[in-house]
Amino acid sequence: MTVTAMSVPTQPGVREQVSADEWQTRVDLAALYRLVAAEGMTDLAATHISARVPGPDDHFLINPYGLMYEEVTASNLVKVDLNGEKVMESPFPVNPAGFTIHSAVHMARPDVACVVHTHTAAGMAFASVETEVLPLSQTAMQFYGRTGFHAWEGISTDLDERERIVRDLGQNRALILHNHGLLVAGPTIPASWVLIFQLERVCRTQLEAMAAARAMGTDLVLVPVAVAEKTAEGFDQSLRNAAEGRTNFDWDAHLSALDAEDDSFRH
Repeated sequence: MTVTAMSVPTQPGVREQVSADEWQTRVDLAALYRLVAAEGMTDLAATHISARVPGPDDHFLINPYGLMYEEVTASNLVKVDLNGEKVMESPFPVNPAGFTIHSAVHMARPDVACVVHTHTAAGMAFASVETEVLPLSQTAMQFYGRTGFHAWEGISTDLDERERIVRDLGQNRALILHNHGLLVAGPTIPASWVLIFQLERVCRTQLEAMAAARAMGTDLVLVPVAVAEKTAEGFDQSLRNAAEGRTNFDWDAHLSALDAEDDSFRH
Protein backbone atom coordinates (compact mmCIF):
# COMPACT_ATOMS: atom_id res chain seq x y z
CA MET A 1 0.00 0.00 0.00
CA THR A 2 1.31 3.40 -0.94
CA VAL A 3 1.15 6.06 1.77
CA THR A 4 1.01 9.63 0.59
CA ALA A 5 2.46 12.19 2.99
CA MET A 6 0.03 14.90 4.01
CA SER A 7 1.15 18.42 3.33
CA VAL A 8 1.64 20.37 6.55
CA PRO A 9 1.09 24.14 6.32
CA THR A 10 4.16 26.08 7.32
CA GLN A 11 4.25 29.38 9.20
CA PRO A 12 5.47 32.14 6.87
CA GLY A 13 8.67 33.83 7.92
CA VAL A 14 8.81 37.47 8.94
CA ARG A 15 10.14 38.52 5.54
CA GLU A 16 7.06 37.05 3.86
CA GLN A 17 4.73 38.92 6.21
CA VAL A 18 6.08 42.44 5.80
CA SER A 19 6.56 44.94 2.99
CA ALA A 20 9.85 45.32 1.16
CA ASP A 21 10.35 48.72 2.82
CA GLU A 22 9.79 47.28 6.28
CA TRP A 23 12.19 44.42 5.60
CA GLN A 24 14.89 46.87 4.54
CA THR A 25 14.28 48.89 7.72
CA ARG A 26 14.61 45.68 9.74
CA VAL A 27 17.90 44.81 8.05
CA ASP A 28 19.30 48.30 8.60
CA LEU A 29 18.18 48.43 12.23
CA ALA A 30 19.66 45.01 12.96
CA ALA A 31 22.91 46.20 11.37
CA LEU A 32 22.87 49.27 13.61
CA TYR A 33 22.53 47.06 16.69
CA ARG A 34 25.55 45.05 15.56
CA LEU A 35 27.61 48.19 14.90
CA VAL A 36 26.77 49.65 18.32
CA ALA A 37 27.85 46.35 19.87
CA ALA A 38 31.08 46.33 17.88
CA GLU A 39 31.91 49.79 19.25
CA GLY A 40 31.34 48.62 22.83
CA MET A 41 28.38 50.92 23.40
CA THR A 42 26.09 48.30 24.96
CA ASP A 43 24.98 47.83 28.57
CA LEU A 44 24.31 44.12 29.10
CA ALA A 45 20.81 43.51 27.65
CA ALA A 46 19.67 47.04 28.46
CA THR A 47 19.40 50.18 26.30
CA HIS A 48 17.50 50.35 23.07
CA ILE A 49 17.46 51.43 19.45
CA SER A 50 14.20 51.86 17.56
CA ALA A 51 13.13 52.63 14.02
CA ARG A 52 9.86 53.84 12.59
CA VAL A 53 8.17 51.30 10.30
CA PRO A 54 7.55 52.84 6.85
CA GLY A 55 3.88 53.26 6.06
CA PRO A 56 0.74 54.90 7.41
CA ASP A 57 0.65 53.07 10.76
CA ASP A 58 2.38 54.46 13.83
CA HIS A 59 4.46 51.35 14.41
CA PHE A 60 8.10 51.05 15.32
CA LEU A 61 10.67 48.30 15.70
CA ILE A 62 12.67 47.71 18.86
CA ASN A 63 15.02 45.07 20.18
CA PRO A 64 13.79 41.75 21.58
CA TYR A 65 14.29 42.18 25.33
CA GLY A 66 16.63 39.56 26.72
CA LEU A 67 18.90 39.21 23.70
CA MET A 68 22.32 40.77 23.37
CA TYR A 69 22.85 43.29 20.59
CA GLU A 70 25.05 40.73 18.82
CA GLU A 71 22.00 38.46 18.54
CA VAL A 72 19.62 40.95 16.96
CA THR A 73 18.48 40.07 13.44
CA ALA A 74 16.03 41.50 10.95
CA SER A 75 13.52 38.77 11.85
CA ASN A 76 13.60 38.93 15.65
CA LEU A 77 13.04 42.68 16.02
CA VAL A 78 9.71 43.34 17.74
CA LYS A 79 7.06 45.54 16.10
CA VAL A 80 4.90 47.58 18.47
CA ASP A 81 2.39 50.41 18.30
CA LEU A 82 2.46 53.65 20.28
CA ASN A 83 0.60 51.93 23.12
CA GLY A 84 3.36 49.38 23.51
CA GLU A 85 1.25 46.55 22.12
CA LYS A 86 2.91 44.04 19.82
CA VAL A 87 1.31 44.21 16.39
CA MET A 88 3.08 41.14 15.07
CA GLU A 89 3.58 37.84 16.82
CA SER A 90 6.86 37.60 18.69
CA PRO A 91 8.08 35.38 21.53
CA PHE A 92 10.07 38.26 22.96
CA PRO A 93 8.96 40.93 25.45
CA VAL A 94 9.61 44.67 25.11
CA ASN A 95 11.60 46.58 27.72
CA PRO A 96 9.05 48.93 29.40
CA ALA A 97 11.63 51.70 29.90
CA GLY A 98 12.64 51.41 26.28
CA PHE A 99 9.06 51.78 25.16
CA THR A 100 8.54 54.90 27.26
CA ILE A 101 11.57 56.74 25.90
CA HIS A 102 11.26 55.72 22.28
CA SER A 103 7.50 56.06 21.94
CA ALA A 104 7.78 59.62 23.29
CA VAL A 105 10.09 60.64 20.45
CA HIS A 106 8.25 58.76 17.72
CA MET A 107 4.92 60.26 18.80
CA ALA A 108 6.18 63.83 18.79
CA ARG A 109 8.74 63.88 15.98
CA PRO A 110 7.45 62.53 12.62
CA ASP A 111 10.74 63.72 11.10
CA VAL A 112 12.63 61.14 13.20
CA ALA A 113 13.03 57.67 11.72
CA CYS A 114 15.45 56.22 14.27
CA VAL A 115 16.19 56.76 17.96
CA VAL A 116 19.36 55.47 19.62
CA HIS A 117 19.77 55.40 23.41
CA THR A 118 22.98 54.29 25.12
CA HIS A 119 24.48 53.92 28.60
CA THR A 120 28.19 54.16 27.81
CA ALA A 121 30.80 55.07 30.43
CA ALA A 122 31.64 58.32 28.63
CA GLY A 123 27.98 59.14 28.04
CA MET A 124 26.98 58.55 31.65
CA ALA A 125 29.99 60.49 32.93
CA PHE A 126 29.20 63.44 30.68
CA ALA A 127 25.55 63.27 31.75
CA SER A 128 26.66 63.52 35.37
CA VAL A 129 28.64 66.76 34.96
CA GLU A 130 27.12 70.25 34.93
CA THR A 131 28.22 71.27 31.44
CA GLU A 132 27.02 71.96 27.91
CA VAL A 133 28.37 70.54 24.66
CA LEU A 134 31.27 72.93 24.21
CA PRO A 135 32.66 74.00 20.81
CA LEU A 136 35.94 72.20 21.35
CA SER A 137 36.29 70.15 18.18
CA GLN A 138 34.96 69.89 14.65
CA THR A 139 32.92 66.86 15.69
CA ALA A 140 31.37 68.75 18.59
CA MET A 141 29.99 71.40 16.23
CA GLN A 142 27.40 68.92 15.01
CA PHE A 143 25.74 69.16 18.43
CA TYR A 144 26.50 72.79 19.24
CA GLY A 145 23.22 74.45 20.24
CA ARG A 146 21.39 71.35 19.06
CA THR A 147 21.39 69.25 22.22
CA GLY A 148 18.72 69.08 24.91
CA PHE A 149 19.05 68.03 28.55
CA HIS A 150 16.60 65.93 30.54
CA ALA A 151 16.60 65.51 34.33
CA TRP A 152 16.70 62.03 35.83
CA GLU A 153 13.28 60.88 37.06
CA GLY A 154 14.12 57.28 37.92
CA ILE A 155 13.70 54.22 35.69
CA SER A 156 11.63 55.41 32.72
CA THR A 157 8.52 53.29 33.23
CA ASP A 158 6.10 56.16 33.95
CA LEU A 159 4.38 57.12 30.69
CA ASP A 160 3.84 60.60 32.11
CA GLU A 161 7.57 61.23 31.64
CA ARG A 162 7.10 61.17 27.86
CA GLU A 163 5.81 64.75 27.91
CA ARG A 164 9.00 65.98 29.56
CA ILE A 165 11.27 63.94 27.30
CA VAL A 166 9.56 65.52 24.29
CA ARG A 167 9.80 68.99 25.85
CA ASP A 168 13.51 68.65 26.63
CA LEU A 169 14.43 67.13 23.26
CA GLY A 170 12.52 69.79 21.35
CA GLN A 171 13.70 69.91 17.74
CA ASN A 172 17.25 68.90 18.70
CA ARG A 173 19.12 65.93 17.29
CA ALA A 174 20.51 64.84 20.67
CA LEU A 175 19.40 64.61 24.27
CA ILE A 176 21.65 64.23 27.31
CA LEU A 177 19.71 62.28 29.94
CA HIS A 178 21.26 63.50 33.20
CA ASN A 179 22.75 60.73 35.36
CA HIS A 180 21.58 58.27 32.71
CA GLY A 181 23.06 58.40 29.20
CA LEU A 182 22.74 59.62 25.63
CA LEU A 183 20.01 59.74 23.02
CA VAL A 184 20.07 60.76 19.36
CA ALA A 185 17.15 61.18 16.97
CA GLY A 186 17.93 60.99 13.27
CA PRO A 187 16.02 61.20 9.99
CA THR A 188 17.36 57.80 8.88
CA ILE A 189 19.03 54.77 10.42
CA PRO A 190 22.41 55.52 8.75
CA ALA A 191 22.28 59.13 9.98
CA SER A 192 21.48 57.96 13.50
CA TRP A 193 24.52 55.65 13.46
CA VAL A 194 26.78 58.57 12.60
CA LEU A 195 25.12 60.74 15.27
CA ILE A 196 25.56 58.29 18.14
CA PHE A 197 29.11 57.40 17.05
CA GLN A 198 30.06 61.07 17.00
CA LEU A 199 28.20 62.06 20.17
CA GLU A 200 30.01 59.32 22.06
CA ARG A 201 33.34 60.71 20.86
CA VAL A 202 32.29 64.27 21.68
CA CYS A 203 31.51 63.30 25.29
CA ARG A 204 34.78 61.42 25.69
CA THR A 205 36.83 64.19 24.10
CA GLN A 206 35.26 66.96 26.15
CA LEU A 207 35.74 65.08 29.43
CA GLU A 208 39.39 64.42 28.58
CA ALA A 209 39.97 68.03 27.51
CA MET A 210 38.39 69.37 30.72
CA ALA A 211 40.52 67.02 32.83
CA ALA A 212 43.69 67.95 30.92
CA ALA A 213 42.99 71.68 31.27
CA ARG A 214 42.56 71.32 35.03
CA ALA A 215 45.71 69.23 35.37
CA MET A 216 47.74 71.70 33.32
CA GLY A 217 46.23 74.77 34.92
CA THR A 218 45.22 76.17 31.55
CA ASP A 219 42.03 77.16 29.75
CA LEU A 220 40.07 75.29 27.13
CA VAL A 221 40.41 76.59 23.58
CA LEU A 222 36.86 77.29 22.45
CA VAL A 223 35.86 77.95 18.85
CA PRO A 224 34.25 81.40 18.45
CA VAL A 225 30.45 81.33 18.56
CA ALA A 226 30.03 82.57 14.99
CA VAL A 227 32.31 79.86 13.61
CA ALA A 228 30.66 77.19 15.76
CA GLU A 229 27.19 78.17 14.55
CA LYS A 230 28.27 78.30 10.91
CA THR A 231 29.76 74.82 11.21
CA ALA A 232 26.65 73.50 12.95
CA GLU A 233 24.53 74.82 10.10
CA GLY A 234 26.68 72.82 7.69
CA PHE A 235 25.87 69.69 9.68
CA ASP A 236 22.18 70.68 9.54
CA GLN A 237 22.43 70.45 5.76
CA SER A 238 24.03 67.03 6.02
CA LEU A 239 21.01 65.77 7.95
CA ARG A 240 18.67 67.28 5.38
CA ASN A 241 20.63 65.47 2.69
CA ALA A 242 20.26 62.24 4.68
CA ALA A 243 16.49 62.74 4.94
CA GLU A 244 16.41 63.06 1.15
CA GLY A 245 18.16 59.72 0.76
CA ARG A 246 21.61 60.96 -0.22
CA THR A 247 24.47 58.46 0.04
CA ASN A 248 25.96 58.06 3.52
CA PHE A 249 29.55 56.96 2.96
CA ASP A 250 30.22 56.34 6.67
CA TRP A 251 27.27 53.94 6.85
CA ASP A 252 28.14 52.19 3.59
CA ALA A 253 31.72 51.60 4.72
CA HIS A 254 30.70 50.21 8.10
CA LEU A 255 27.97 48.05 6.55
CA SER A 256 30.44 46.58 4.07
CA ALA A 257 32.83 45.69 6.89
CA LEU A 258 29.99 44.19 8.93
CA ASP A 259 28.85 42.06 5.99
CA ALA A 260 32.37 40.76 5.51
CA GLU A 261 32.66 39.75 9.18
CA ASP A 262 29.16 38.43 9.95
CA ASP A 263 26.04 39.01 7.86
CA SER A 264 23.68 37.05 10.13
CA PHE A 265 21.92 40.32 11.03
CA ARG A 266 20.25 40.10 7.61
CA HIS A 267 18.38 36.89 8.49
